[in-house]
Amino acid sequence: MPPPDRSTLENFRLTVFRAVAAQKSFRRAAEALYLTQPAVTQQIKALEAELGASLFDRTGKAVALTPAGELLLHRATEGHDLLVRAQAELASLEGRVAGPLRLAVSMTIVQYILPPMLGRFLRRYPGIALRMQSANTGDVASAVLDGSVDLGLVEGPVHRPELKLEPWLRDELVLVVPAGHPWAGSTISLEDLTAAPLLMRERGSGTREVVDAAIEEAFTAAGLPGPRMIPAMELNSTEALLAYIEQGLGIGFHSRAAVRGRIRMGTLVPVTVKGLKIARDLSFVTLRSTEPRGNAALLLDFLREHRHR
Repeated sequence: MPPPDRSTLENFRLTVFRAVAAQKSFRRAAEALYLTQPAVTQQIKALEAELGASLFDRTGKAVALTPAGELLLHRATEGHDLLVRAQAELASLEGRVAGPLRLAVSMTIVQYILPPMLGRFLRRYPGIALRMQSANTGDVASAVLDGSVDLGLVEGPVHRPELKLEPWLRDELVLVVPAGHPWAGSTISLEDLTAAPLLMRERGSGTREVVDAAIEEAFTAAGLPGPRMIPAMELNSTEALLAYIEQGLGIGFHSRAAVRGRIRMGTLVPVTVKGLKIARDLSFVTLRSTEPRGNAALLLDFLREHRHR
């Protein structure tokens, strides 16, 4: 686990406290902060003496927070986040761009769409320290909601009224089969899908939700009974699913951005499904109650430029 982000305005004892709480170990916290273990212990003892409360239960094998420690961690995290934002906003006022930027990004976007854009952004603003996590759409939404990231990018719908979605790019999902498959390069019917071994993303994935909804809608529009399609495989990795499809173990719906290279190489072939076209918005997700500021707002403006290209 990496050391916690630190604001230069933050009391050092609180930085050490947050590290021990995150690592659940004085030794690992010392390693993460490049300190000696006695130095970490000394800082925690001094903080406990200053507050008049025990912050950690050291009786078990693992270090655990006491109720006082839980309360302090909550407030210390809030304070740290405010200080980090203040630093970024002050730097922006002075014409400098620096400080942390925390992102949560769903799988397709982080693998196939964002890398060249983030590369250009960070070359333009080298003072920004990016921390990014990849997750499915549901987990990205949760990270934005609990404040652990400044901005989220998702590939599916978000069912949280506290969050705001802003469409960014339009994406198409295509059915792909391995080279040599009987359907390769052809057009199939909706009914054909019910007998196919589908390899799909896990539930909670934006791609999975969009595909399930589009197939159900297409069957309804065609006057067909609802499909009973049980995936032959469910994985949380697009790359793994595509590798299994290449090996002839099934077929799947994936972003055109994800399969473009494999189609060009000839290992995967797109298939048209009559009466089924799947498109979706890739979106920014933010708190409805608060407008992004500082580096998050800067990245939003940068990425919006690509919406018109």
